[in-house]
Amino acid sequence: MSAGATRRSIVLGTGALALASSLPRSPHAEESRPVPSKAHGKAHGLSSFGELKYAPDFANFDYVNPMAPRGGRFATQIVQTFGNQAFDTFDTLNPYVFRGTGAAGINLTFDSLMVRALDEPDALYGLVARSVETSADGLNYRFALRPQARFHDGSPLTARDAAFSLTLLKEKGHPTIAQVIRDVAEATAEGNETLLVRFAPGRSRDLPLIVAGLPIFSAKFLEGRDFEAQTLQPLLGSGPYQVGRIDIGRFIELERVSDYWAADLPVMVGQNNFDQIRYEYFRDRQVAFEAFKGGAYTYRQEFTSRIWATGYDFPAVREGRVKRETLPDTSPAAIQGWFFNTRREVFKDPRVREAIGLCFDFPWTNRTAMFGAYERTVSFFQKTDLMATGKPSPEELALLEPVSGQVPAEVFGEAWTPPVPDGSGQDRALLARAVALLKEAGCTREGGALRLPGGKPIEFEFLDSDSVWEPIVQPFIRNLGLIGIKARQRVVDAAQYQARLRDFDFDITARAASGDATPGPELREAYGSRAAEIPGSNNLAGINDPVIDALLDRIANADSRASLTVACRALDRVLRTGRYWIPMWYSPEYRLALWDMFGRPAKLPTYGLGVPALWWYDEQKARRIGRG
Repeated sequence: MSAGATRRSIVLGTGALALASSLPRSPHAEESRPVPSKAHGKAHGLSSFGELKYAPDFANFDYVNPMAPRGGRFATQIVQTFGNQAFDTFDTLNPYVFRGTGAAGINLTFDSLMVRALDEPDALYGLVARSVETSADGLNYRFALRPQARFHDGSPLTARDAAFSLTLLKEKGHPTIAQVIRDVAEATAEGNETLLVRFAPGRSRDLPLIVAGLPIFSAKFLEGRDFEAQTLQPLLGSGPYQVGRIDIGRFIELERVSDYWAADLPVMVGQNNFDQIRYEYFRDRQVAFEAFKGGAYTYRQEFTSRIWATGYDFPAVREGRVKRETLPDTSPAAIQGWFFNTRREVFKDPRVREAIGLCFDFPWTNRTAMFGAYERTVSFFQKTDLMATGKPSPEELALLEPVSGQVPAEVFGEAWTPPVPDGSGQDRALLARAVALLKEAGCTREGGALRLPGGKPIEFEFLDSDSVWEPIVQPFIRNLGLIGIKARQRVVDAAQYQARLRDFDFDITARAASGDATPGPELREAYGSRAAEIPGSNNLAGINDPVIDALLDRIANADSRASLTVACRALDRVLRTGRYWIPMWYSPEYRLALWDMFGRPAKLPTYGLGVPALWWYDEQKARRIGRG
């Protein structure tokens, strides 16, 4: 089971992603020898710490099939969101703004200056930009654009469009984008083929990479239009796909651009092989599964452990037309948990938050409701070298000791992890410990109900958008009731759920964000004080802590992977001691179900499945199962 996912970093144009799903970065070192990139001067790519695997004359990424056939149709559901998107509906074709609920796949219709490599932790290579020249102080970046770049209507994509797009997203883009790029001081066109981006002093380390991955809009097309308005007219793009048929809230189809200008560039060879990509929307998980069984869509990443364990015994599976497979997930784990809205009075005291978390029995839940499919999350950087373990190292202490009076003493001990319940479903020892913590926080019990020090009862609501959470949440609520806490679950539709999250109008909600091996300024939008007050930001918990802000700055400006690791481990310790969430779980593998009509590279990239960009339609397989 998954809470669904929303990228902690912003999801950008197809150039940044090279595929429609999330691309978490992995901590594992590359086997290939890296090609150093210049700290300043001209280069064919960018990376966080100045190393590039691929030389300027590379032919294609190693993980693609350069001879992949083109054709066919790929149909799936949206499994990762960004901007204003939701999982079960849409009402606008612009996901890059605050208003509305954006449709899936729109990122595939836009190009960006550079494209992400999926076999490196954080490297990008030229797409619209053939090269970039960096000033010695790192504040001026000149991108040399390819003269052949074109929008779908045949008009040239110029530096003016790129400068316009940066300015537009900074001023009117979704908060998760606008806030991250606020240190872009200026973007100007020096002729048609040169974009100059000036950054403010003190800009974060990865801001140029983020800028290089943003979608590029047509300045002429948007002239006189309200960019922030909800719209069902596709914005003019330049990417490998363009919007085809749509049915609001039901499906969106994307059609491959047959004369896509960048199809033969090294960063695009072997990719974007399907003639059509279709995203289906469903408001109910069981209905969605039944639709897959009937062939309404053909590729499914399974997030519901119950369905995976018991649901795949239907004729198409038995006949070999639908196959299941598990693939190892080598990327950082999703950061999934129940987040407390600390803006609420009931959650102001971390001891209260910890006591609530002690009432959740993960081993019992995993065994009885999730078929033992998951492992417990304990860290904000799970499954990476950035995760804090044991006691702080000397390097971590150098960051933490100067703020010793501003953080809990336990920061300097063993990294906090949630205690392991006995698996009975009602661990009496942990429930007693929860009661003790509440008493320590000044709470009192009257008539069977626990009250805060001011006399208000401890009551709150779990906000969800899917009834699939009931088998998880209801036993948790029963345990809370045993110690005198009144909790309830409210399931609302997708639109209301998104609106309440945007306005921070909730008590506790489950949320997931994909992990990242090279985190940067986007963490400020998840845990930074400024983001806590901005509607629509990813700081659901309302974290407002100057120590955390300082560590976030350290991370954003780390000048080496070693210093990044130290700062992240220190941040992990402080966040964990804050008890801002109840950590949930992660799966060590991908669970896939698909109608057997696709091909894929023999070796998938380390940092994602490459779906659908790297896969292709296999006509022979499709005929064999009667779908040719």
